[in-house]
Amino acid sequence: MTGLSPAAPPVVAPPRPAVVLRLLAGRGVFRLSVQVMGLVLITAWGAHDYGRFTNALGLMTWLNFAPAAAEKSALKALPRLRLTRDAVAALAVRIAAVPVLVVLAAMVVALVVAPESDAALYLTAAAWSIAGGLLMTVSGLHRLRDKSILDALAFAAGSVVVGIVTCVTWAVRWSPETHLALLLAGLVVILGASVALLPRPWLRGGGVPGHRLLPAYGRSTVLLGLTELLDVISTSVVFGVLALSGRTTDSGPFYLALLVSSAFCSLLFYQLKLHQPTASRRMRGTGAVAGRARASELLKLVERAGIGFAVLLGAGLAVPSTRALLMTEDSYVVLGVLVLVETALYATGLYASFLIENTNSKVLTLTSGTAVVALAATAVGAALLVPPLGPVGGFAALVLALAVKAAVLRRLLHRRHSF
Repeated sequence: MTGLSPAAPPVVAPPRPAVVLRLLAGRGVFRLSVQVMGLVLITAWGAHDYGRFTNALGLMTWLNFAPAAAEKSALKALPRLRLTRDAVAALAVRIAAVPVLVVLAAMVVALVVAPESDAALYLTAAAWSIAGGLLMTVSGLHRLRDKSILDALAFAAGSVVVGIVTCVTWAVRWSPETHLALLLAGLVVILGASVALLPRPWLRGGGVPGHRLLPAYGRSTVLLGLTELLDVISTSVVFGVLALSGRTTDSGPFYLALLVSSAFCSLLFYQLKLHQPTASRRMRGTGAVAGRARASELLKLVERAGIGFAVLLGAGLAVPSTRALLMTEDSYVVLGVLVLVETALYATGLYASFLIENTNSKVLTLTSGTAVVALAATAVGAALLVPPLGPVGGFAALVLALAVKAAVLRRLLHRRHSF
């Protein structure tokens, strides 16, 4: 993407601490509202409906990252561009909006044909997730034009929507379908206002026709977004295995535990995106070598921690008393420990991938390729561990897949680059 404009790009400064605090407050309040929603609704619906609700959300969470991939690509490309800046920004909006419109259309059809069906529930959950991803992309573009307050306000407003709808659902016992539909309606209003506030050139494009930029920008978007997308699909695989193995009610505990992990990792991911424009300019040339070297050290740490975990898990399953503890439905202490381990390893691997991805475009095939390997490892681990261990097995599968991903990525990185 650096070759799209011969002019020197504008200097990009790191965000000021006050701006970071404001942005984290907006996203943090939204994330907290979603977590509180998860705790409140289990008292409103009971295990059966709550299991359906969390399974639908869990299976569709990955769609949040489908439009958000355009944001990640824009944050890397736009600081390096000047002449084609408006055209690339407009292209980012269009690439992010297309999958959202497709899912919304499918949801409307399902609601009209069979409003009480599982298909309607899952498609509404999909629409809620993917619309949130588009809001992230639009908010990221606002940050690039020094309008960070719009990012914070959008997600603060989203938290208000979540809070109001959750309170009313708890009071009148709305169904999961109705609850999700009202959440989506509020989010769409916020999204429409946020899009309307973008500069007109960033909506219409300008200068260079979009079809000339699409091959380079589209490749960057797909490869940059694929890593996080497949990571979230990995968690969706666990929800799928829980459903297929007849443990749908266990989706509730797994979902609640996952909220703890995802809350921290989402804030970290957001912090990295705030600093991505600066990192993109810094890690070029000699800066790329230092970035890859640091990433290799972090990946080795994840790999070794994963090996140690695999040894402990195997020993625990080999001992009858420990195996019985792992298989009991009340093993919340074990689940809590696994959440901490998974969160630490995922956060470390996430930062390593961030360093690698912002060096040059050639390494993007490495990070996206190892994400495919991690997805396959999660699927195998979940198939073996989830039926007997439930949520504990789900988190164990995620931890093992993180170790596999780190090991493969480190070796591929060393094969292509020497430090």
